[in-house]
Amino acid sequence: MLKTIAALFCCVVSGALMAATQDVPEYTRQPGVAGKITSVGSDTLANLMTFWSQEFKTLYPQVKFQIQASGSSTAPPALIEGTATIGPMSRALKPSEIREFTRAHGYPPTVLRVAMDAIAIFVERRNPIEGVTLQQVDAIFSHTRFCGGSEPITRWHQLGVDTGISNSPIRLYGRNSVSGTYGLFKVMALCDGDFRATVNEQPGSASVVLSVATSRNGMGYAAYGYKTAGVKALPIGTDKAHLIPLTSDTVRNETYPFARFLYLVVNKAPDKPLPVLEREFLRFILSRQGQQQVARDGYFPVRDDVLLRQRRLLDGK
Repeated sequence: MLKTIAALFCCVVSGALMAATQDVPEYTRQPGVAGKITSVGSDTLANLMTFWSQEFKTLYPQVKFQIQASGSSTAPPALIEGTATIGPMSRALKPSEIREFTRAHGYPPTVLRVAMDAIAIFVERRNPIEGVTLQQVDAIFSHTRFCGGSEPITRWHQLGVDTGISNSPIRLYGRNSVSGTYGLFKVMALCDGDFRATVNEQPGSASVVLSVATSRNGMGYAAYGYKTAGVKALPIGTDKAHLIPLTSDTVRNETYPFARFLYLVVNKAPDKPLPVLEREFLRFILSRQGQQQVARDGYFPVRDDVLLRQRRLLDGK
């Protein structure tokens, strides 16, 4: 695992994040919980699903998990076909995915917001750059420049870097097309434009971070939860005078431009409760203990008001 111990646990000891779950109910063990949960979907949520499943199994040793993290786009088909009980996604469902699910089952899927994250722009930790604007991000990663950039940005001196790498090309890293991070970044950062052909596509966020950490002139986008000591996340803003750092506060109040929710999608008929195992696992995730695992993994707990709405949605209220 590429996360350092500090990255894993720094948020747990943060008073702000602990306070964030103070109004969320604690989870209490229930009788009759056993069976197997199959999860198919987001790579971004892979570690979180592992943490949640491990904690849940300490309460219910008879429960088994199978976790497949191939990308958010694999979740809807698996739920439609019944090969998954839970579909983690790092982006919202597309209208076409909702239509396909509804056509198959006669009702739409139930979508729960279970954590918050941000797509970070990472550079190697010694890189002197202080931040980038939204137009610059688009001009770096896309060839269409739909966000308004006047010219492509391919070398570091175009971003004001005047040290040893100033004339070096910017080596780009990103996710592959089945990734929810890829799709969301395309919409949020490229104004739904097209990626530059020189973006080196990686199978997971961990691979992006490792590639950037070992490349002095590298830059990549990935889930912030995969940050290591070898990289830094750049502040981003509409202009250089209004750069917004990626912090707990700016993500949870959604002022950081690439803040996002992370989702779990399930097949729940509107007039029927979920099976006991799935229901209890989701209640655990939406509990104080479940949200503490979110912080442990370097992500951000959902605000209390949003979390309590998710619990009502799960209970069909």
